[in-house]
Amino acid sequence: MFMGEYQHTIDEKGRMIIPAKFRDALGTSFVVTRGLDQCLFVYPMDEWAVLEKKLKSLPLMKSDARAFTRFFFSGATECELDKQGRVNIPKNLVEHAKLEKDCVVIGVSNRVEIWSKAIWESYSQQSEESFSEIAEKLVDFDFDL
Repeated sequence: MFMGEYQHTIDEKGRMIIPAKFRDALGTSFVVTRGLDQCLFVYPMDEWAVLEKKLKSLPLMKSDARAFTRFFFSGATECELDKQGRVNIPKNLVEHAKLEKDCVVIGVSNRVEIWSKAIWESYSQQSEESFSEIAEKLVDFDFDL
């Protein structure tokens, strides 16, 4: 399980250190893809396989399903860590997440997310302000804190 928030930087070549606590769980290779809310999603290969199976089961005749699947898979790339624990993030993904120098890497249960620090701070502040409202809506999913 991935959890926690870590501050990191990305260099001009798109290389960023992955927190040491996440490296073992990610394994030798993992998938980085476009995420929602202008971040990147990072999946260990076993979690990627589960997600891939779910996405394959979406109805091909539904345009929303096709669009989401295209968006998700076309941005996906298999990555590995170098000897310094860095991942080289492709330019198209750096641009999608608007990654510049300062980044935030967070653990979200079965995946890691990579955010621009500025976007994360804005998102986090907005979410914090509406946390109670969001929690109330989760009752609809039979979820209670």
